[in-house]
Amino acid sequence: MKRRVFWMLLVVSVLLLTACASDAPTKGDLIVYVAGPLSGFQANTGQTVAGGVRLMAEQLNRSGGLLGYKVKVVALDDEADSDVAVTVAEQIKAAIQRGDKVLGVIGHPNSGQTDAAMAIYKDLAINVITPTASEVGLTKQGFRNFFRVNAANDVQAKIGIEYLVNKLGAKKVAVLYNDDPYGIDLGKLVASELTRLGAQTPLSVQLKVEQNRFASEVAKIKAAGVDAIYYAGYEVECPYLRADLRDAGLDKLTFMASDGCFLAATIDNADGAAEGMYVTSFAPSPKSTVDQAWTQAYQAVEYRNPDTYSVNGYSAMQVLAEGAKKAGALNAAKIGDAIRKLDLTTPLGKVQYQDNGDLRTPQIYIFQVKGGEFVQVAP
Repeated sequence: MKRRVFWMLLVVSVLLLTACASDAPTKGDLIVYVAGPLSGFQANTGQTVAGGVRLMAEQLNRSGGLLGYKVKVVALDDEADSDVAVTVAEQIKAAIQRGDKVLGVIGHPNSGQTDAAMAIYKDLAINVITPTASEVGLTKQGFRNFFRVNAANDVQAKIGIEYLVNKLGAKKVAVLYNDDPYGIDLGKLVASELTRLGAQTPLSVQLKVEQNRFASEVAKIKAAGVDAIYYAGYEVECPYLRADLRDAGLDKLTFMASDGCFLAATIDNADGAAEGMYVTSFAPSPKSTVDQAWTQAYQAVEYRNPDTYSVNGYSAMQVLAEGAKKAGALNAAKIGDAIRKLDLTTPLGKVQYQDNGDLRTPQIYIFQVKGGEFVQVAP
């Protein structure tokens, strides 16, 4: 009897192991590159995106992989520099030329680096999905292998300024913007929206990326007699701008910043001055769009908490994977066609594409800093 029980247990064990093995990827590695700033002043942005991609890849691999392949995520640092981004794109091109199986690229987070790298990516047999690059012209260049999971700057400007003017009552707005393609593009669009809504722009000032002291700009804002400020820039400048405004007694002015400031560093580095400011975003807060199980799974993969754009990286990888599943093959053109036909629910909401790679129904969220946290106030 004991021998019979032993053999029955052995057979069951073998069957279970066989079943598990059949679910495991068997065709080798399929590389997904994550390209973005992993070091330097915007390191948290790239690391946040990469974490979301890794989590989605981990979930795919645990459920059998993608078309029989194990998804391997390789993160490459573009240092938030367009020349480096081109070097990263050349590395990916070389990998494809030597025969590596490359599904695509999740990146770049910034518009300038995305534009520079697309000069190379456009001719490669891969699909590129940016998690956050928003410069309007990116999807007007005829790329057939480029998509984004976020709204473009024209949508961000429209929704943000309508809220600033119609909801918050701004009438005279100082527009400050960074001296990179993202900031310049958004700054012009914001000024145009203010004009459309009948508000005045008595002051428009270009700032430097990574600028951290704003005495001259604060003096100009005070002299302009504005009742609100819009800032199109990043989390590496925004907290210091807010602190300088507070120290000059201008912290009561209505202040709205763009998506580039929707990161924890904007609050953490502002020395308490971030309280009350508004921020537009391409994503809802991870706290509202994913559950605790998702957060714990992210922590297990990354050994850190998710930040605001972890869901963007996760959703971008979800789109790329679903496109490959729908295509049923690793052919880049077929995957691109399949992505254009997707009707997919992601942590960012419903994803459906226009032919040019823009979303059909892009979303903008507006947050206010309350009690040291981003709290969603619209929609």
